[in-house]
Amino acid sequence: MIRSAIINVMTGAARKASRDLQRDFGEVENLQVSRKGPADFVSAADRKAEKTLHEELKKARPGYGFMLEEAGIIPGPDKTHTWIVDPLDGTTNFIHSIPLFAISIALQREGEIVAGIVYNPISDELFSAEKGKGAYLNDKRMRVAARQNLGESVLSCGIPHMERGDTEVFARELNSVQSQVAGIRRTGSAALDLAWLAAGRFDGFWERGLQPWDIAAGILLVRESGGMVGDLDSRADVLTTGNILASNTDLFTPLERILRKAHKPATD
Repeated sequence: MIRSAIINVMTGAARKASRDLQRDFGEVENLQVSRKGPADFVSAADRKAEKTLHEELKKARPGYGFMLEEAGIIPGPDKTHTWIVDPLDGTTNFIHSIPLFAISIALQREGEIVAGIVYNPISDELFSAEKGKGAYLNDKRMRVAARQNLGESVLSCGIPHMERGDTEVFARELNSVQSQVAGIRRTGSAALDLAWLAAGRFDGFWERGLQPWDIAAGILLVRESGGMVGDLDSRADVLTTGNILASNTDLFTPLERILRKAHKPATD
C-alpha cells in the first residue's frame, strides 16, 4: 500500500505524539496506588499529546484550521480545511492502565470528512481512510463484516455514566437490543469502536452525546469499509448531533428500527 501525502502527514503526527503517550501509559500503573491517583497526570499527558499533534499538523499544512478537544477551535487562513483532533480517546481506560485508547485525526474539507486515522499506540494498529480510496488496517484493506442476522452479531455501545448522558434512554435501548443479538461490548473509546467495526470485529455500534473529535475519523473508516453511518434520531448531521448508529448495510435498518422502537410509548 502506498499512502498519500495527507495520510503520511497524519500518521507522522500521530506516531510522534504516541511516543509520549506510550511512556506515560507505562507510568500510570505506578500511580494507581497513590491516594491522589493518576487523573492529573493523565490530563497533562492528554494536553501534551494535543500540543504535539497541533505543532506537527500545523507545520505540514500551515493554513489549515483546527478543532481540538482541549484547545477548542483555532481558525486558519484556509477556511476550507479543518483538522479535527482527539489526542487521547479512551482517557478512563488510560487512567486505569487498560490498553484501549487511541489518537484520532480527521481532515474536513468544505464540511466533508475526506481523510482520517485512528491509531492505538499500544497495539500499533493504524486504521486509515481517504474518501473514495478505501480503508486500511496498517497495510491491509478493511471491509465491514458481512453478517446479515442480528442474532449472530456482536455490537459495541457507549454507556452513559455519572453526569454524562441520559441513563434512562440508554437503558431502554439496551433492553431492546440485547435480546436480539449475540453479544454487546463496551470498549470505552468511540474511535476504536468505529475502527473495529470497519475492520469487521464489531457488527454495529451506537452511542449518544459524542463530540466531533470522537467520531470524525471513525465515520470515514466505516463508510470507506462499506458500512453505513447515520443519526439515531434521523437528523442529518451526525457530527453535530453526536448520536451515532453504524453497521453494515444489512443490519443498519433492523438496528435503527429496534433503537427507535425503544422510545415509542407502549400502546394498550
